[in-house]
Amino acid sequence: MEQAVISSPLGPLTLFAEDGRLTALVYGDYGSYDDLPLFREAKRQLEEYFSGRRQTFSLPLAPDGTDFQRRVWQVLLDIPYGTAISYRELADRVGSPRAFQAVGQANGRNPLPILIPCHRVIAANGTLGGYSSGVDRKRYLLQLEGVPIPPAKERTLRRGKGVPAH
Repeated sequence: MEQAVISSPLGPLTLFAEDGRLTALVYGDYGSYDDLPLFREAKRQLEEYFSGRRQTFSLPLAPDGTDFQRRVWQVLLDIPYGTAISYRELADRVGSPRAFQAVGQANGRNPLPILIPCHRVIAANGTLGGYSSGVDRKRYLLQLEGVPIPPAKERTLRRGKGVPAH
C-alpha cells in the first residue's frame, strides 16, 4: 500500500492507494510520501476543490466496505456540489427507506471523505448532524460549497427535577 501526505486548509491529509486506486483519505499526517502520478493528480484536484475551482473529482477510487456500505457511498457520489440531503433522503435513494440509521453508519464509515462527499448529508431538522472527522470540518466543507448552514442551536436546560443550578 502506498501513501502520501498533502496539505489542505483542514490540515494534513494522508492518501492511501493500492493497485493504482485510492483506498482511503485520512485527516492527519501519517507519514511517508510515495511520489506516484495518482497522488500528484489527487493533490491537484483537491487543491482545485479547496480553491473553489472544482466541484467533482475524477480519480480512481476503491473504498473497502460491505456491499451495503459501497451502495451508500455510490449514492453519495450523486449528491451535487453545493447541496445537502438528509440521512432519511439518503436512505430513500439507497433503496432502504427505513434503514436511515444503517445508512448513517455507512456514511460515517466512508474511507474517502471529501472525495466521496459524506459531508453533504445532514440531519432532517437542518442541523449538521455528525461527521466522523469533526463537525467543524463538515461545516467548513459545506460552507466552501455554498450550502446554507443554519446557526448552531443552543441547548438550554430548564431548572427542575434532577437538574442542578450552575
